[in-house]
Amino acid sequence: MGCAMRALMKTCRMRALARCQRGATVVEYGLILGLIFLAMVVGVSNLGIKTVNQLNNIAAEVSNH
Repeated sequence: MGCAMRALMKTCRMRALARCQRGATVVEYGLILGLIFLAMVVGVSNLGIKTVNQLNNIAAEVSNH
């Protein structure tokens, strides 16, 4: 192959990559999943803290009576 043909093929590949949206979609889904995971961790953490506080309040009331 000549240099001109290689350059043309390289240009065509670069244009195809520029039009390809799969990589961007994968990144977007990854970010969405990361945010969902973060929200779940925060929610479970808050639930755990509230549960421990409630059990401590119950234990304090039982020991006072």
